[in-house]
Amino acid sequence: MAIIPLSDDTPLRRIRFGYVTVAVIAACVGVFLYQLSLPERDGQVFVFAFGAIPSVVFGMAELPAEVAELPGWATLVSSMFLHGGLMHLGGNMLFLWVLGDNVEDSLGHARFVAFYLIAGILAALAHAAVDPGSEIPMIGASGAISGVIGAYLVLHPKAPIKTLIWYFIIWLPAWVVLGLWMGFQLLSAAMATGGEGGGVAWWAHIGGFAAGAVLIVFMRQRDVALFDRDYVAVDHRVLVTRPRAKKDRHSAARKPRPWGR
Repeated sequence: MAIIPLSDDTPLRRIRFGYVTVAVIAACVGVFLYQLSLPERDGQVFVFAFGAIPSVVFGMAELPAEVAELPGWATLVSSMFLHGGLMHLGGNMLFLWVLGDNVEDSLGHARFVAFYLIAGILAALAHAAVDPGSEIPMIGASGAISGVIGAYLVLHPKAPIKTLIWYFIIWLPAWVVLGLWMGFQLLSAAMATGGEGGGVAWWAHIGGFAAGAVLIVFMRQRDVALFDRDYVAVDHRVLVTRPRAKKDRHSAARKPRPWGR
């Protein structure tokens, strides 16, 4: 089921640019290009060395000395920057490009780094917990990006997102787009057997989404409202800021600004 966000109109209110978001995208693209440069056998060794293998993470197995590059726990981080193909990379990076800067805006640059890594680690652990004895490496940023999706949904459920659904491009509120995406993950996980679902780590997506939705509540900056409480919808794309009451008596004189980038 193709549910792909193409762009959104949610403005950045606290940062000027999503530098961390772009840096993560650049890192993932750089690692993927390096993977492509390797001979086939070396590429497979690279994935086993830096991918998150559940049995290795939990200490139930060990990689051969000539393959092991990192402790098992460290691969929970390194695995986020590897990808299995161009479509795998492109889909993940598109979601991060559209949604990541607004989550980064709500956290600040440094907290967003911590948020992204924690969500990705928890997502990988969720996948590993389903089949802890698995010897198949998990790679990809989708667990961490699922955390970004969960956070965005908690922050901006009413935000209009330009979305590709099959062959149609329409504007839909975030709660519809991301809710459909999450429903598909749950359905796919329920239909999968033995923790495997056609090579897709569905439980990493689910775990990452849940982690992001919870983490954003506690890690966001103090003035960041949840569930679009600062906005009133005018039409499907244009929203108007509702001024928040503050103790400073002069703050009430500020005019609401249109919500659009």
